[in-house]
Amino acid sequence: MTDRRAFLIVMDSVGIGGAPDANAYFNDGLPDTGANTVAHIAQARPLRMPHLDALGLGAAIRLASGETAPGLGAEPQGLWGAATERSRGKDTPSGHWEIAGVPVPWDWHYFPNTRPAFPADLTGRIAQAAGTEGILGNEHASGTEIIARLGAEHLRTGWPICYTSADSVLQIAAHEEAFGLDRLYRLCRDVAALVHPMRVGRVIARPFMGAEGGFARTPNRRDYAIAPPGPTLLDVAQDAGRATHAVGKIGDIFSHRGIGKLHKGKSDADLAGHLLALADEAEPGSLTFANFVEFDSLYGHRRDVAGYAAALEWFDGVAGALISRLRPGDLAIFTADHGNDPTWHGTDHTRERVPVLGWGCGARGIGQVGFADIAASVAAHLGLPPVGPGRSFL
Repeated sequence: MTDRRAFLIVMDSVGIGGAPDANAYFNDGLPDTGANTVAHIAQARPLRMPHLDALGLGAAIRLASGETAPGLGAEPQGLWGAATERSRGKDTPSGHWEIAGVPVPWDWHYFPNTRPAFPADLTGRIAQAAGTEGILGNEHASGTEIIARLGAEHLRTGWPICYTSADSVLQIAAHEEAFGLDRLYRLCRDVAALVHPMRVGRVIARPFMGAEGGFARTPNRRDYAIAPPGPTLLDVAQDAGRATHAVGKIGDIFSHRGIGKLHKGKSDADLAGHLLALADEAEPGSLTFANFVEFDSLYGHRRDVAGYAAALEWFDGVAGALISRLRPGDLAIFTADHGNDPTWHGTDHTRERVPVLGWGCGARGIGQVGFADIAASVAAHLGLPPVGPGRSFL
């Protein structure tokens, strides 16, 4: 068994534009053509990201989309390129599964942007599972907005707030104390069993606290995702006897398959602590797979350009600290699962290419690759059997 380790880090929603099929994906009724998360943030406020830019972030943006990102554009000193997704969708499971070697072989089910959004039989079964006479919401909505609008009614009635988006998802929000956190988790598990056969990708528990005029989501989100349709990079690594570490929501995304140890936290700062500790402590031959979600959840969906910019610069410091701790023979790949351009119309994800930035594999451009090529490359580095349809770019 090789002693070489691999660290695969997903910067959730950090897209770089240029997806060739962006015109087939929509945000607030308008196509995603032209969305470019990092470039548009940098054009609003130049970015200072010396560590990821030194690997080739600015070069990857130009390759993916032809756009420039003020503040970025150093001569690359790492492996750099741009990845294009072939799975249909612009959501978390599609992106992560394909990065792990399993493109999605089906069309996801999406709930229509109507009121009501959910069919009556499903609404009735959700209410039955919740032990209530009905549900609130039943529409496409921003999570923070719908909690502010319906939170007080939720406290009065006890009915769960159910909503969806342009993704294949059903989200359920409830007050942690008045409704109960464990009760919310049980409800989401029950509803996941109802909608996964419909090819709905996730049911997400969205607990919140507070009172009218001051509701706020808590860090106790939990995703109940449909299982990947085939063996992923995590499965192959674990089957080969390797230690596998899941940082952040990776465990939820992969239905806890192929995962040896979970490392959770209440914030991306907590997750950064786990990642840096693993750089010191992870076993020889191990795979660490991490997701940093706050780019997407706190700034992309909320269309907070300044907050997203600050988060990118903060994470660049994390990347630099990680690189400084890695050992000879280690591989680190920084990538993303989709876009979420905070300058764009609507509040949903955007269909974009993503960066592929590597440390530990020389300084060179790899051009345009596929998401699944990332899994093939990590597997090759770790001396594992081939994973999925991709080809190694190492």
